[in-house]
Amino acid sequence: MTPEKFENEIKTLEKFFTIFCHDKHKGQFSKTYHIPYKNKTFTLTLNLCEECHTLIQYSFSKLQECPNEPKPRCRNCPNPCYEKNKYKQMAKMMRYSGMKLGVTKAAKKIKNLFKKK
Repeated sequence: MTPEKFENEIKTLEKFFTIFCHDKHKGQFSKTYHIPYKNKTFTLTLNLCEECHTLIQYSFSKLQECPNEPKPRCRNCPNPCYEKNKYKQMAKMMRYSGMKLGVTKAAKKIKNLFKKK
């Protein structure tokens, strides 16, 4: 996977984890990640709970190790690398955040329809 694709993947994880953790968990703290990939290092600062920090760190490591080219969606992967319990946690988080993002986008579109020009 290209560094640009990798950056897109980690930014997607950042967005999804932020939505989920801020809605579902308390006791959040800030942590900065320096994620090396090929010839680049990506830096993210996330404000999450301990459980979400642990899971996103696991996700970053699996993403760094992904041998597939091009990288498929994890649910369509022929050789899944996630442990079953971690996969279930990720699926729950992605489902929740994806629905929330979809609803937010739809609400913005509806508001734009009724704005006066």
